Amino acid sequence: MLGVGWDQVFAWRLSRQFVTAPTTGSAEQVAARLAGVHAQVASAAELAVALRSCDSRVLGVGEALAAGTLIKTWAMRGTLHAMVPEQAAAALSLIGSARTWEKPSWQKTFGATPDQVRDLVGVVSGVLTGQVLTRDELVEAVLAEPGFAHLGEQLRSGWGAVLKPLAWQGALCHGPARGSKVTFTTPADLAPGWKGIPEPDTAAPALIRAYLGAYGPASPAAFDAWLSRNSVRTSVLRGWFATMGDALTEVDVEGRVGWMLSEFADDLAAATLDGGIELLGPFDQYVLGPGTADTALLPAEHRSKVSRTAGWISPLVLVDGRIAGTWEQVEGEVVVSMFSARKILKRDLAAAANRVAGATGAARLGVRVS
Repeated sequence: MLGVGWDQVFAWRLSRQFVTAPTTGSAEQVAARLAGVHAQVASAAELAVALRSCDSRVLGVGEALAAGTLIKTWAMRGTLHAMVPEQAAAALSLIGSARTWEKPSWQKTFGATPDQVRDLVGVVSGVLTGQVLTRDELVEAVLAEPGFAHLGEQLRSGWGAVLKPLAWQGALCHGPARGSKVTFTTPADLAPGWKGIPEPDTAAPALIRAYLGAYGPASPAAFDAWLSRNSVRTSVLRGWFATMGDALTEVDVEGRVGWMLSEFADDLAAATLDGGIELLGPFDQYVLGPGTADTALLPAEHRSKVSRTAGWISPLVLVDGRIAGTWEQVEGEVVVSMFSARKILKRDLAAAANRVAGATGAARLGVRVS
């Protein structure tokens, strides 16, 4: 078993996730490296990619979604993500394999039986094939079919609870925005070369590889918390990891045991921190990958400052790879709120703020510690 410290883990993750080593690559390459970019808030997805790019000319998430080289759909933890099609298909397969819509609690809350969800998959797939429809247009077409009238309110809900199982089965995804209106289409119509939803046992190695390639070392439980909020049976999870054999290396990180892609074991062992300060935006994958409950990354007593009400995830201040504060942009300033009174160099904060300015197109941003 490989033994490393958290400094090595955070140094490797920072570089691997293009935080300390920005890429000249595309939005698709960033999304693939991160195993998806959280896209509930479009501007947050754009910032996540822009902060990881050293070329301001790189096209962003919106352009990639319009081209179908990224797919926006309800994926990890039932939230919207922008993903490359292959990873999206794998994630949808594994999330769908938990079949949460068959649980009595889900049926009681949302009023749809498993048979009705199955029928909705067929109806929605047929309605959307070759079309891009707004939510209202899609709901109107569905309600014109017998047996779905009682689902009108749920289908119109912006939370999309009844639509999520359809996304997980490949019946729909988000299409190009029509002004301020959300649209839906099918992945097959949106993404060139879409191959459909693979079987879970085929999908699992690809998605585990993507996850560990950004957030390792990690346990099967951590992977499932990221994927589905622990909806997959433990025995199934362990089986997926076991089938990867020598592709994975067991790692002890100061007493916490997890798995790492073997191809990166030497890089992890050699990784070192540079003492820098990094600013990342809201809903950033750096914290969503391991989860806000990871106390090695985010001290438990400060979790509520990052994971806030209504599911909001604050912008992050990283010191030595650990979350040490939050920030917000107020007019022409980056206002930083540190968790402790630790001394930080203003020039380091200014350099990080300059990266935010470049990523957002601002001419210049000052820095203030509140």
